[in-house]
Amino acid sequence: MSDIVYDDDLIRRVLKDTRTIAMAGASPNWVRPSNFAMKYLQGKGYQVHPINPGHAGKEIWGRMTYASLAEVPGPIDMLDIFRNSEAAGELVDEAIKLKDEKGIKIIWMQLGVINDAAAKRAEDAGLIVVMDRCPKIEYGRLFGELGWSGVNSGIITSKRRKAPV
Repeated sequence: MSDIVYDDDLIRRVLKDTRTIAMAGASPNWVRPSNFAMKYLQGKGYQVHPINPGHAGKEIWGRMTYASLAEVPGPIDMLDIFRNSEAAGELVDEAIKLKDEKGIKIIWMQLGVINDAAAKRAEDAGLIVVMDRCPKIEYGRLFGELGWSGVNSGIITSKRRKAPV
């Protein structure tokens, strides 16, 4: 992760207020991070619209895939970008153009995706921007799911147990 710092309250509020996500770069390939993240977010109640021009018109996890953000029907709360940092700029510009029509409030750039110029344009347009983070990871961290698998609970540890006396 980068040195970019976000307040946990901001991330928590974004995740609580978001209901509809357009996922740019969603993949039908089950081993891709975007595929796993999409399935996870759907399981948490989010409506996720995959965007992938090469897969448009086909389904990913039961959802129709669209070629562009403009083609997604209805409102969108968040644009989740699973593309490289350079490609994020064009997606952010499209989101800015569609923000009033679609109701877009948040730009979320996935792990490793950082585009400061695009983030500034989005913020200047009144959008909330999160870069170099994954909503799936942040959801698990902020809503206590890491403890379900023993992580951060004291149940699983890498420390050696003391030998019985």
